[in-house]
Amino acid sequence: MTDRDRIATALLALRLGVFIVMVMWTLDKFVNASHAARVFEGFYGVGGLRQPVMAAIGSAELLLVLAFVVGYQKRIAYGGVLLLHGISTLSSYRQYLDPFNNLLFFAAWPMLAACFALYLLRDFDTRWTVDHARSALRS
Repeated sequence: MTDRDRIATALLALRLGVFIVMVMWTLDKFVNASHAARVFEGFYGVGGLRQPVMAAIGSAELLLVLAFVVGYQKRIAYGGVLLLHGISTLSSYRQYLDPFNNLLFFAAWPMLAACFALYLLRDFDTRWTVDHARSALRS
């Protein structure tokens, strides 16, 4: 296995790991819209979101997360996931002030680092990506 193959495999593992978290957060907007609305109100200061609004947000997020996991339009998809997760991580600042009662919130930081690494190394993330398959077909 070449260095490039190992890098591509490592980036695939990061992409799949980030996808698992992001898709669950996305599905929460459909499966438990009231919970998602409480999260928006508590962490982002946006209240009064009803199920149709959560479904619209969830639909847009689902498109982004699916583009991310298949490696389609990586600059936009990986950047979007980095932005969403960055906002989510930073909006939880109150939980970091009471760390031992909110330890799980600290898991957001290594995931944010993974999102950042994926964005920076997106051109090397070629394993099982639509963009790589399309460029290979053109060659």
